[in-house]
Amino acid sequence: MSTPLDPSQIATIQNYDSEKRYQYLLKEVVANREIWILTDEHGCVMLNTEDDDCVPVWPNREFAEAWATGDWESCKAESISLNKWHSRWTYGLADDQLAVVVFPNVDEDGLVIDPEELDFELRQQEKKQSR
Repeated sequence: MSTPLDPSQIATIQNYDSEKRYQYLLKEVVANREIWILTDEHGCVMLNTEDDDCVPVWPNREFAEAWATGDWESCKAESISLNKWHSRWTYGLADDQLAVVVFPNVDEDGLVIDPEELDFELRQQEKKQSR
């Protein structure tokens, strides 16, 4: 379980560029053993880019909840254990030909990557943190 972030931490992290937010997500997800999505009555929230249908993911509840405004105000932040992400989500997203948008900020800016790439990077981070 993660420690709640204070507003100054949230503001600082929100201003990171997409690559720095990606690195932050990798460390936080591995440290806290959970990744965050938004859900509604239809399931997981999806975003669309020109090329891909994507599932947005966040490293902490606070960042996911910050997205639950406007059209998405009825959405709920939901955590997925890292083990469940590895065992079910990566393969399910890949099978459905969905991409992952990593830690989009309020301007909808985030890295779009394949689920297998995110899974690989999370596993690499796990090896680093277990040393």
